[in-house]
Amino acid sequence: MPELPDAILFDLDDTIIRAYAKPEEAWARLLDGYRAPLSAGPAGEDLDRLRGVIVSEARTFWSDPAAAARWRLDISGARRLVVRAAFARLGRADPALADELADAFTELRRREYALYPDSHATIDALRAAGVRLALVTNGQSEIQRAKVERFDLAHRFEHIQIEGEFGKGKPEPEVYVHALAKIGAPPARAWMVGDNLEWEVVMPQRLGMRGIWFDPHGDGLPDDAAARPDRVIRRLGELLE
Repeated sequence: MPELPDAILFDLDDTIIRAYAKPEEAWARLLDGYRAPLSAGPAGEDLDRLRGVIVSEARTFWSDPAAAARWRLDISGARRLVVRAAFARLGRADPALADELADAFTELRRREYALYPDSHATIDALRAAGVRLALVTNGQSEIQRAKVERFDLAHRFEHIQIEGEFGKGKPEPEVYVHALAKIGAPPARAWMVGDNLEWEVVMPQRLGMRGIWFDPHGDGLPDDAAARPDRVIRRLGELLE
């Protein structure tokens, strides 16, 4: 086993569980089931185009830090805004159908949440090795707590910190400082593990932590990425190798 830190802060979504990864693929499956109601009007001419516009609108929406901080606590509402904006770009005036699609996508994602195969084993091995663990996640309290219970995570962490309960979310510095204080670890002896470069690499490194980037699909760093992770892993179990 490699040298381990005193403490590790773990992200939840798309790190311990698969939650929101590969939206293009998920939207393609959903829209295929709505082929009939989407057949009329500009948006029905090409489902691939509609999918592309929805994904583009989502990226634009979530790239605004202020909007992201506001709407992370209402993901379903954010999706309605995104799909309505996509319909508007395509000249389709059908807010009821846009909302139906958005809500169906939210439910699809919820049903398909899945624990990454080695999550429990890795977390349990780290705890057994004496590493102090905290789960630090953005999002609404009710939704994130449901995931914690659904995937049997509560007893595996000394501290669980959810944006909707704490009042602040990543990448605000207070989030990491507070979590480390709760488990009694200095930044220099702690790692942050997660899939978001800004939240799990850039800010933790500024605070003196090591930032470990989780890249389960092997996509590699974006060409324009300024972040330089201390380590890149494709499986959580690599933390023990």
